[in-house]
Amino acid sequence: MRQVLKTTAIIVTACLLCRHDANGQSSRATRVATRDWPQFRGPGGQGVSDAKGVPVTWSATQNLRWKTELPGAGSSSPIIVGDRVFVTCYSGYNVRGQAKGDMNQLQRHVLCFNAARGELLWRKDVPAALPESDSVREHGYAASTPASDGRRLYVFFGKSGVFAFDSDGKPLWRTDVGTNVHGWGSAASPALYKNLVIVNACVESESLVALDKNTGKEVWRARGITESWNTPQIVANTNGKPELVVAIVGKLLGFDPDTGQLLWTCETSIPWYMAPSVIAQNGIVYAIGGRGDGVSALAVRAGGRGDVTSTHRLWTGTKGSNVSSPVFHEGHLYWMHDSLGIAYAADATTGRIIYEERLPRAGQVYASPVLADGKLYYVTRGGRTFVLKAGPKYELLAVNDLSDGSTFDASPAVADGQLYLRSDRFLYCVGNK
Repeated sequence: MRQVLKTTAIIVTACLLCRHDANGQSSRATRVATRDWPQFRGPGGQGVSDAKGVPVTWSATQNLRWKTELPGAGSSSPIIVGDRVFVTCYSGYNVRGQAKGDMNQLQRHVLCFNAARGELLWRKDVPAALPESDSVREHGYAASTPASDGRRLYVFFGKSGVFAFDSDGKPLWRTDVGTNVHGWGSAASPALYKNLVIVNACVESESLVALDKNTGKEVWRARGITESWNTPQIVANTNGKPELVVAIVGKLLGFDPDTGQLLWTCETSIPWYMAPSVIAQNGIVYAIGGRGDGVSALAVRAGGRGDVTSTHRLWTGTKGSNVSSPVFHEGHLYWMHDSLGIAYAADATTGRIIYEERLPRAGQVYASPVLADGKLYYVTRGGRTFVLKAGPKYELLAVNDLSDGSTFDASPAVADGQLYLRSDRFLYCVGNK
C-alpha cells in the first residue's frame, strides 16, 4: 500500500523494533548481513547486489510498495541494515525550490525508517557548524551517504563533523575533520575498514582521515588530498592484501588502510578532477572521470610501490562520466554519461568500448548505477529509471517513471529483492507485490 508520511514536526521518535541484550546493545543489529546495503554503493562499494527478484517494471501505481515524504532535501543515498532504512537530509537554508532563508536555520536530519512499511522510527536533528558555504543549492548540505557496521551508524556532514549513532539514534561521538568549505559542498561518503571510519575530507582539510569506530579519535591522517570528490575504496591487490584507493586531480593514490602510509601513485592523464568512485575486480582498479575531450577512463593494477604509471597502468580510454560511477560484471564495465544520456559498455581487459547507446529522453544522470539479478539500473535526475540487460549486447528492458516534480540525485540501494530510491523530497520502496 502506498503511503505518504509527513514527518516535519517530529523531532525524535523512539525506535519501536529494537530488542536489547544485557549489555544494552541491540540484539537485532549486531552485524551487517549479506543481504544488506550498508554503505554508498552497497557491499564493498561496488554497486553490485546478489538479490534476486528485483522488479524490472514499476510506476506510481505499480510495484511501488511505499513512498514517504522527507523533512528536507538531500542527495545522499539510502542504506539498508536489517529491517531499517537510514538516510540523511537538510532543511532551513538554501533548499532548491524554496526561498534561500537564513543560514542560522540550517540543520541536518538523520532518519531511520522501517523498511517494510516506510514508517519513521526515529529522527535526529543536527545543527550546522557555521558559517557554511552559501552556494551549494544544487547539491545541498546532505550529499554524503551514511555507513553502518550493523551496530552503529556513521554520518559525515562536512565541516559540521563526523557523527556516530547507535541503532536507536543515540549520539555516541562527534569528531571534526576540518573547517573549510567549498561552493560544490562536500559529498564523499565514509568507508569502513576493521575498526576504522575513513573519511575523505578533501574539502574540509585536504586530508584522508581515519577515526576509531568506538571513540571517534583520529588514528591517522594522510594529507595532500586535493580536488578529490570520490568515496575511498578498499581494494584487495593481486596478493590479497587490502589497499585504500582514492582519486585526486591527476592521480590515483593507493594507501595502507591500517596506517595511512602512501604506497603508490599513478598518473591518470585525465586533465580534470574525478568525482566518480573507483571500483575494483581481481586486483585491478577501474576509474572514470574528467570532462570534455582526452583521457576519461583508466585501469591500474594494485599492489605496486612508488610511481606505478609506467608499470601498472594497463590502459586508458576517452569515454567516461563526470559524476556517475561504473559497475563491473563478467569482464565488462558499465556506466552512464552524466549529461549526454549515453550508456556505455567496455571490455575491462582493454578498455575498448563495446557499445555506446543514447537512451531515449534520459536527461542528466547523477546517480551511480546498480547491478542486480543480471540487470543494470540507471536513475535519471528526472525520476526515470532505465533497466538494461547486463551484457556486451545493448538491450533495453524497461523505462520506469516516478517523476513527481522532485529531483533524483541519489544512487539507488538494493536489499531483500527491493529497490530503494531517494529524491530531494521523498524516499521510495519498489518491490514486486
